[in-house]
Amino acid sequence: MTARMGETGIQRGQTTAFLTDSTLCIGCKACEVACKEWNGIDADGLELSGFSYDNTMAPGHSTWRHVKFVEGTPEPGVGGNDASQVSWEFSSDVCKHCEVAGCLEACPTGALVRTEFGGVYLQPDICNGCGHCVISCPFGVVQKNEQDGRAFKCTFCTDRQKAGLQPACAKACPTESIKFGLLDDLRSEATRRLETLHGRGMQDAQLYNPVDTSVGGIHSLFLIRGKPQTYNLPPQPEVPTIYLQDAWKSATVEALAMVAGITVSFLLWRRSGNGGR
Repeated sequence: MTARMGETGIQRGQTTAFLTDSTLCIGCKACEVACKEWNGIDADGLELSGFSYDNTMAPGHSTWRHVKFVEGTPEPGVGGNDASQVSWEFSSDVCKHCEVAGCLEACPTGALVRTEFGGVYLQPDICNGCGHCVISCPFGVVQKNEQDGRAFKCTFCTDRQKAGLQPACAKACPTESIKFGLLDDLRSEATRRLETLHGRGMQDAQLYNPVDTSVGGIHSLFLIRGKPQTYNLPPQPEVPTIYLQDAWKSATVEALAMVAGITVSFLLWRRSGNGGR
């Protein structure tokens, strides 16, 4: 069962996850506030962006939970978060804690580690600010604090999980739009929720969990309507390291071609008689 109040009953070594249901989000930003309060994150989003009430714009070094506001016009068969329509929809975004994490693969200092709960944790005291994790995140979640020099992202409230508590954002959500629990349990709950939504005519409802990509699935599942792009979720996220094999092949071919060219040039030079001078 999904833990909602009090002790989670989850033990170390069990894989946990978020299930964020955008159809239940009311845009109250309680998750953003709770995240900042618990983790002592600096205030941001105080300047008007011009995009509805969405002033934090995206997850970043000082916004680990971000409530996306999208306004459009309701139309049958069109996702409730479609920006081309006039409606009032919200979705709470967060680090995906990927099964195959590009940030973790790219980190040269060991600042990023996989926790006993399956999340990806960034240790700020080890981060050297190189920024490799920033460009390696297929979701654009990791961001450097230019004043501090280090990178930051959601910690999955690992400290709270170790104490048997659910993450602050899930604890504060008044509509249970953000659920926390075991990964397998939340996948099953998402399936049941989709059946309910489809039964109510929301045929465009879907679970966002890119298991068929190099990311291999995520530990922050999203139940959305319509296209993932309108929720700032890439349809086919890929870990940058999958391109290394092709890059090395290209480099090898170019190196061999260069050696061959030099060898041919040398032989022609020798044959022309210049080599004997």
